[in-house]
Amino acid sequence: MTAQGKYLFTSESVTEGHPDKICDQISDSILDEVLKKDKKGRVACETMVTRGLIFVAGEITTDCYVDVPKVARNLIKEVGYIDPSFGFNNEASSVITSIQGQSPDIALGVNKGGAGDQGMMFGYATDETEELMPLPITLAHKLVRRLAEIRKKKIVDYLRPDGKSQVTVLYDSGKPKRVESIVLSAQHNPGIKQERIRDDLFESVIKHIIPTSLIGKDLKIYVNPTGSFVIGGPQADTGVTGRKIIVDTYGGVGSHGGGCFSGKDPSKVDRSASYFARYLAKNIVAAKISSRCEIQIAYAIGEEKPVSIMANTKRTGKIPEEKLTEIIKKNFDLSPAGIIKHLNLLQPIYKKTACYGHFGREEEGFPWEKRDAVEIFEKYR
Repeated sequence: MTAQGKYLFTSESVTEGHPDKICDQISDSILDEVLKKDKKGRVACETMVTRGLIFVAGEITTDCYVDVPKVARNLIKEVGYIDPSFGFNNEASSVITSIQGQSPDIALGVNKGGAGDQGMMFGYATDETEELMPLPITLAHKLVRRLAEIRKKKIVDYLRPDGKSQVTVLYDSGKPKRVESIVLSAQHNPGIKQERIRDDLFESVIKHIIPTSLIGKDLKIYVNPTGSFVIGGPQADTGVTGRKIIVDTYGGVGSHGGGCFSGKDPSKVDRSASYFARYLAKNIVAAKISSRCEIQIAYAIGEEKPVSIMANTKRTGKIPEEKLTEIIKKNFDLSPAGIIKHLNLLQPIYKKTACYGHFGREEEGFPWEKRDAVEIFEKYR
């Protein structure tokens, strides 16, 4: 993404009732149940949902017992699929499981502290928001979180669980200037007029979230653009774990290694190294070493040390990127075991990461969002 001239950038998010996000939440709920009882458990759990069916498969090695159907049904109830008229609900949907142990060939490398797979992982940070996240994805997440809030609190009493948002921001020379357009799709009960939905969501969601300083006179708002969104959730669209990796990360800003997070214990570097790369990038930007930063970390399966580390400050750095990479190598243990220890990742904290983004959430249960490494980088500024 160029920092020169004017351009538009768009990011999207989805509610917890979106089919793919139901799957992410079920997979991470199962992971949490394992970690509550067995911190050495290995989990790679995939979920698929469709009308009347929940299918859970994967590789789980643990000494404890997890009631997978109960976990799945509880999650679906919590999200709000409790009415049979939705075409998918917690009691009437069948749960099929196909679980086996982790491959012993993979375990050979993981048991000695090596990475659970090869791959490259990225972390990103920017100073354009307080959360040090890109503005489009930050606003998109806040819109759908608010959409879920007004549904659950019955502030708007005709909403159903499924929903999506999309935010387009105008940038000038790399800086966000205003919101150009908003798309908000909200599942609703039958018989609700489009005009009412638009008015309610503008008053209860958009005005509540979008700062007036970012709203121009030409803001375009699209609410349920097809005119109706009664049929939604798994009744309308099959969901699968790991299909919202851009929603989960930076909304399309920066790079992505391709691996999803949900359903994976932290021995899988797809998850843990991506979290640590964000931790490094965020602390670098918070230390004012640069206004933007992207970190790449890559691993070979079974090996403890990364095969490569790269820092890219997008031409905004105050110190050379080669030096920044050396600072990281000198001060941080980037082995999987080192990352797990540093961030204390063997905790049942993952279910709430599965919706509304894994990054930019400075709340309990997101240790990779801490700014406790700022002083390390400030010394070199």
